[in-house]
Amino acid sequence: MAKKKKSASNLLEVQNAAKTLFANIRFMSPDNPIRTMVMTSSVPNEGKSTCSIELARAIATSGKTVLLVEADMRRRTLADALNVRPPAGVYSVLTDAAPLSQAVVATSTPNMYFLDVEPNIPNPADIISSKRYAKLVTLLEENYDYVLFDTPPVGTFIDAAILSTLVDGTVMVVKPNSTKRTELLDACEQLKKADANILGICATFCEGTGSEYYYAYYTKDGGRVKHDGDVAALQSHPAPGRSARAQKAPQVGHGDARRNVAASQAANRAAYVSSNPAGKGRNGR
Repeated sequence: MAKKKKSASNLLEVQNAAKTLFANIRFMSPDNPIRTMVMTSSVPNEGKSTCSIELARAIATSGKTVLLVEADMRRRTLADALNVRPPAGVYSVLTDAAPLSQAVVATSTPNMYFLDVEPNIPNPADIISSKRYAKLVTLLEENYDYVLFDTPPVGTFIDAAILSTLVDGTVMVVKPNSTKRTELLDACEQLKKADANILGICATFCEGTGSEYYYAYYTKDGGRVKHDGDVAALQSHPAPGRSARAQKAPQVGHGDARRNVAASQAANRAAYVSSNPAGKGRNGR
């Protein structure tokens, strides 16, 4: 029973953090809403795709329509995570092999939709930089309140930097105490070279303070006392330094040491592609 309560508490905390992230994004530009976003990271395995899904769900539960687009043509993960099986993908739409209405499918969350991409697509960067893809982005923006593009790590592949020029903003997902400072700075510099609008940083794998955060009060002596009774709510503002909300991106200093970054990027690319070899994936593709 205790494990179930903890699992439910963790789920609520993640959901509330995603809602906080969405709220902060909306507050950034109330007059010109940020509606299309690239979700990326500096290196693999930072929780980027999970963050994309949870942010999309937060948007959907607010009553807005949102389309989550699989823009990682090298290692697709969203379809399995969402447990959906689209009959067609982005490549079919771009080549007129299938209409957009056939490729986009609904998810289990009301107002949330998903557009997959076929596996083993050659030259992903060339496809994303094509005029047809740019037209597709415009079409998606016209049909949905929000559009999220889940891309490969920008420190590993150029895809996110290219796509960032077609959207309103880019969110950097970072795993604290894991990502190297030089890798993060190098990724931010890559986005800035593309003139991307970096909205901020979303920290993942953070240790929350638990649901008691809002159900505690302080004595006259400054002591913190937990409120009695069952607690079902979760904190929406984690402790400083452990926030899942968008924060100001770090400024890139030209004097920062970046030794071994190139070697690290090459290793990440090799590991990223080899983790999803040809033929592997759902439906035997």
